[in-house]
Amino acid sequence: MSEPPDDASPAAPDGVARRVQRDAEASARGAGPDPVAPVSASDPSLDSDAEPTPEELEQARRDRRKATAKPPKSPLRNTLEWVGVIVGAVLIAVVVRTFLFQTFWIPSPSMATTLVKDDRVLVNKLSYEFHDPNRGDVIVFERPPNEQGNIKDLIKRVIGLPGERVSIIDGRVRINGRVLEEPYTHGLPTEPKVGCGLGDTTGIDTEEGFTVPEDHLFVMGDNRTNSQDGRCFGPIDEDLVVGRAFFIIWPPSKTGGL
Repeated sequence: MSEPPDDASPAAPDGVARRVQRDAEASARGAGPDPVAPVSASDPSLDSDAEPTPEELEQARRDRRKATAKPPKSPLRNTLEWVGVIVGAVLIAVVVRTFLFQTFWIPSPSMATTLVKDDRVLVNKLSYEFHDPNRGDVIVFERPPNEQGNIKDLIKRVIGLPGERVSIIDGRVRINGRVLEEPYTHGLPTEPKVGCGLGDTTGIDTEEGFTVPEDHLFVMGDNRTNSQDGRCFGPIDEDLVVGRAFFIIWPPSKTGGL
């Protein structure tokens, strides 16, 4: 009959002891980490100094172009963009023509030889927002109410300013008694009365002269022998002024400032 186990014998090894025992046995047998397969030094995929081939470079460029290329626009988007551009251009043109600049066609020979019929000039519509008209300015203005004709806007030269006395004696214009030098008339005489309208220019043919009212201008054409101007319709209200003509845009042979 076998004897019962002695309670004094060593206890069965616990989990940690068993793991240590297994590791020791594996070391005794020569087991270890899984061996790593040897790497050939001639493997080109691991050669960091290898030069890429021309085919590889070209493929890389194609890949970059594809990655950065924008997707093609749809026909609807193209149409909407063009519509936006056209509408924007029209709006800009309207704003410029209404508030900034406007072209003006010369309808008569009254400003010859400075401007002749069918010339075209550019008019600055903001000019007199920053300063008053000056003598010698060529201005475009709305036809005065007492002037006959079917042309909406006229173009003349400023001769007399508000409060000045204008007189025409011996074919010469005088401002406050002093003769006005007018090279733009090319020596053509200026007659005080040309019998062409109902404007009031009382005293213009005297030494005392005709006084230009406040907020008004006295204008005449450079062609003094063929111009219906302030001698016909009298002084014009400054509110009728459209702007200052400052540049000839047609014909090309005369392109330049006024």
